[in-house]
Amino acid sequence: MSTRLETLPHRHVLTLAAIPSAVRTARQTAEQALVQWGINPRHPTVDPALLILSELVTNSVRHAAALSPQVTVIYAAGADCLAFAVHDRHPYQPTLYATVTDTGTGGLATVMELTLGLGGTAVVRGDADGKGKSIWITLPL
Repeated sequence: MSTRLETLPHRHVLTLAAIPSAVRTARQTAEQALVQWGINPRHPTVDPALLILSELVTNSVRHAAALSPQVTVIYAAGADCLAFAVHDRHPYQPTLYATVTDTGTGGLATVMELTLGLGGTAVVRGDADGKGKSIWITLPL
């Protein structure tokens, strides 16, 4: 995928309390944004993308809420690309690509299997102060 995230014409940012209902709200917001942006909800990338998003928000709520009372979701899209990030203020940065070969069935392994299966990319970007991170997922449309 050669699309640079800065060039994607559609963007939306949502900040939520790091509580279980954030997962549903983040997913519903994504569904609404995609429709507004003209992305067919039946596109084969949409359902897996929503599952990936749900897993990442769930991880922030479960594992980061003690240090990060809020989670922020950034949604972006263009004609051939869908991208989103889940940000929290917990310093732990998971190793994404190692999870594909792990024997566990954790959420990050599912995220990576779906992302790579769709031809997408995943990256963890730490905050400049080292006290938080964003996990960015980019998927082709």
